[in-house]
Amino acid sequence: MTQKNQCNKCKGICCRYFALPIETPEEKSDFDDIRWFLCHKDITVFVEDGDWYINIKNKCRHLTEKDNRCTIYEKRPNICRKYRHSDCDFSQGEYDYELHFTNDKQMEEYIKIKFDNNVKEKRKVKKKKNKSKK
Repeated sequence: MTQKNQCNKCKGICCRYFALPIETPEEKSDFDDIRWFLCHKDITVFVEDGDWYINIKNKCRHLTEKDNRCTIYEKRPNICRKYRHSDCDFSQGEYDYELHFTNDKQMEEYIKIKFDNNVKEKRKVKKKKNKSKK
């Protein structure tokens, strides 16, 4: 699809959210903080190339309802100017995230698997070490 055709069919997908990098969680409390983000409406968290991001679904106020055009195109922010046709969400299809959390329940389950299962394993190892010392 040519750029012109693509732009004419565009729904302004890239203008309906923004994603910001967040610190890579390490401790259980870090993951619980992310769980708090996910308790909020229209928030997701994803991991791409090992980096963690919060994704906030929030339409730009300068995107028109009728034809999804930018009303400040000539004065748009620099981040919009840097956006390239080759990066367009319209043409790329689905993302292939390493991890993608869409709600707090998913993160809660991830925390259980990541930390609680490890705690059980650590206890087993510790018990084995104690028995071998006797």
